[in-house]
Amino acid sequence: MASVLTGMNARIVTTATLFTAFAGVLTGNAADSQLLGLVMPDAKMLAGVNVDQAKASPFGLYVLTQMQAGNSGMKELIALTGFDPTRDVHELLAASSATQGSKTPTGLALVRGNFDVATITNLATSKGAASEVYGGVTILEDPKKQAGLAFLDPTLAVAGDLASVKGAIDRPSSGQSLPAAVIAQVNHWSNIEDAWFLTTVPPSSLTGSSALAGNAAGLLQQVQRAAGGVKFGNSVVATAAIETDTAQNATQMANAFQFLVNMMQMQSGQNSQQIAALAQGLAVTAAATTVNISLSLPQAQFQQLLQQLQQKKPAVPAVGVKKQ
Repeated sequence: MASVLTGMNARIVTTATLFTAFAGVLTGNAADSQLLGLVMPDAKMLAGVNVDQAKASPFGLYVLTQMQAGNSGMKELIALTGFDPTRDVHELLAASSATQGSKTPTGLALVRGNFDVATITNLATSKGAASEVYGGVTILEDPKKQAGLAFLDPTLAVAGDLASVKGAIDRPSSGQSLPAAVIAQVNHWSNIEDAWFLTTVPPSSLTGSSALAGNAAGLLQQVQRAAGGVKFGNSVVATAAIETDTAQNATQMANAFQFLVNMMQMQSGQNSQQIAALAQGLAVTAAATTVNISLSLPQAQFQQLLQQLQQKKPAVPAVGVKKQ
C-alpha cells in the first residue's frame, strides 16, 4: 500500500490521460460540481470520466480491466481490501497546475465512489504509510510525505502531492475556485462527450512537453489551448479542438496532420487494413484559428488497434516519485 502512495504523485496525469482517452459514456452528465470545487484555481490541465457509464460499454470495461491488470499496487489494494475500481468508482476528475520547470510533479485525482475508509486506512498504516490530521481530515502519506490520500467522506477521495491534497481540503472554506470561463468549458465538454480533457494554457508550457522534438515541437508552440473527448457506442468517436495563435497556422497545422495521414497510408505495410480504416475515419479541418480533428472507428477495430499498440510498447520500469 505504501508503494501505491509513493508512485501516486508521478502517475496523476498519466492516469487521467488514460481514463480520458478510453473510458465510457458521459453524455448529458456534466462533471460533478463538488469535485470541480476542490480543483486548484490555477489548474492548467483537467480531465474527467464517468466510470459508471464506462462499465455499460464493453470497450470501456475492457480498458478499465486492462488498466487494473497492469497496476501491481491496485492489485494489492483489491486483494487486501476488496476495493474494486470497476465496481466501486463512479467518477474521476484529475487536474494539474504543473508547468515546465516544476521541480516535482503536482496534481490531484478526485474520485467519487464507495470507500471502506477504515479498512483502507488500517491497511495503509500497517504497510508503512504515515498519517496526519489536517483541517479535521486524516491524510494517508507515503513515508517521505510527498504524496497523500484523503477521504473527505465515504464517497469522496482526494489523492496527489501533499500540498495539492491539503489545498483541496482547504478549498471549500477558502472562497477560491476555478475561473467561470474554465468551469463553462468543463461543463461544455463533459456534457457533449463521454470523457474529456482540456488545457487552459499552451500545451508547450506543460510538464513533459519538452520531450517533443523537431516538427512536433514546432507545431506545439503554435497551440494556445486544446480540448477534446471520446464517445462510445457501436463506433468509438474521438474529437479534439486545437486552438492556434493565427488562422494561417491553423490551416498549416491541419495540412500537416493530413500529410502525416497520407504518409501512414503509403507506409502501412502489414498493417494496411488498420491504417486504411484509421485514415478513412479521420477528418481534419481548420476553422478560423481552430483545428478540429475527429476520428471514428468501429469498436472492435479500435480494440484491435489498442492491442497492437500494447504489443509493440516497450517494457516500462516501476514508477516512483520522479524529480524533474
